[in-house]
Amino acid sequence: MKLKKGIALGLTCLALLGLAGCGSSNTSNSGEYKVGIVQLVEHPALDAANKGFTDALKEKGLADKINFDQQNAQADQSNLNSIAQRFVSDRKNLILAIATPAAQTMANATHDIPILATAVTDYESAKLVKSNAQPGGNVSGTSDMNPVEQQVDLILQVMPNVKTIGTIYSSSEVNSQLQVEKMKAYAATKGITVKEVTVSTVNDIQQAAQSLVSDGVQAIYVPTDNVVASAISNLVSVTDAAKIPVFGGEDNQVKGGAMMSLSVDYYKLGYQTGLMAVDILQGKSKIEDMPVEMQKEFKLVVNKEKLEKLGITLPQELLDKASMI
Repeated sequence: MKLKKGIALGLTCLALLGLAGCGSSNTSNSGEYKVGIVQLVEHPALDAANKGFTDALKEKGLADKINFDQQNAQADQSNLNSIAQRFVSDRKNLILAIATPAAQTMANATHDIPILATAVTDYESAKLVKSNAQPGGNVSGTSDMNPVEQQVDLILQVMPNVKTIGTIYSSSEVNSQLQVEKMKAYAATKGITVKEVTVSTVNDIQQAAQSLVSDGVQAIYVPTDNVVASAISNLVSVTDAAKIPVFGGEDNQVKGGAMMSLSVDYYKLGYQTGLMAVDILQGKSKIEDMPVEMQKEFKLVVNKEKLEKLGITLPQELLDKASMI
């Protein structure tokens, strides 16, 4: 009997080896992975990252092995705290945190559960990792750092005589502050003045836009900011009336009313993060050794209707490579 039991146990372990290994903490008792997904707020960029992540896991054959727990914090810190506590209590095998505040809250809640993040601009600045190259803890993921310097160059290609650029972002988002600081430093080398206005909620956006219009800005750059992205229509309702073009950090802002962007692709970022999750869940990689991954290719996205509305004609070299929406 003892020999038969040993054989049976060995066969059971062998059958599960491809999944996680016998006795591994990577799977729940039912043989499923429990993956918690927390999204800061609902808007197209974060929605796309979410879909890219789950698509990657499904396409790698894990669809019937994962129990996804999807949660949206609706941009509320108390909701983030509650979700984090529940994920930890439920002993998730992995957590995906979408956007910087979500990642920070999850990281504060557990040092044991692997946390992958996406839609985070700089993990070091957000104090999520020891370094982007060698995280050293239980957090890694993908960065949505958009090519800020190239965005300024893009504005100059479209508006060669521009001297003043405005920017609007959330005062509570580290990722936005970082992008704006880089943009200001680079713009200064081009002789451009940057006027910035911060907001706390979407309700502040219209007033902030009106302030920039009154200050005489000739164009507005919006970083990959969650608050502004969730209500880009509030911004362009003011800027369109003043005939001021808005340059966004990603394509969903252009779909929402900005004129153009050298865009981050959030679906691809989410998918890239999903591939990292596959390696962690299957025991191929340890999260502490996984460098934060960057997006290397960006696409030029242009809102054709907005060009016509603002009476702006693009140089042919931009038209030749632009994706019109």
